[in-house]
Amino acid sequence: MTTPFDVEPNSLIGILSEKLKSDFDALEPPEWAPYVKTGMHKERVPDDEDWWYVRSAAVLRTIYIDGPIGIERLRTKYGGKRDRGNAPPRFAKGSGNILRKVCQQLEAAKLVEKVEREGRRISPKGKSLLDKCAEEVAGG
Repeated sequence: MTTPFDVEPNSLIGILSEKLKSDFDALEPPEWAPYVKTGMHKERVPDDEDWWYVRSAAVLRTIYIDGPIGIERLRTKYGGKRDRGNAPPRFAKGSGNILRKVCQQLEAAKLVEKVEREGRRISPKGKSLLDKCAEEVAGG
């Protein structure tokens, strides 16, 4: 059986984001999503109109691989190098609000579940969805 560990992440996230967009009503970008940066290290908003679904798919895969994982560790994973002009660049964490909302929506869709004092882990429904997408990537 093929799992998300066995396939290329970009292909898996692409297929998974399409499934999340079409099959799950709980995953809907908030009204402020077209105007927000994804972290302090970014200068502009994302170019892709469907970036919310791509980020949701990436977070779901991260929770599958690294879970249980909390918002602070996700912020660190989705952070990057911040340009500070003439000063040397420093690391800046990603947006916690975006990651929190994504995780709440994934919980509402029953794809992840909250673990007390540990963060979030993948649910059986989420594991099944990711395994099916991994099979699709490996087979196609």
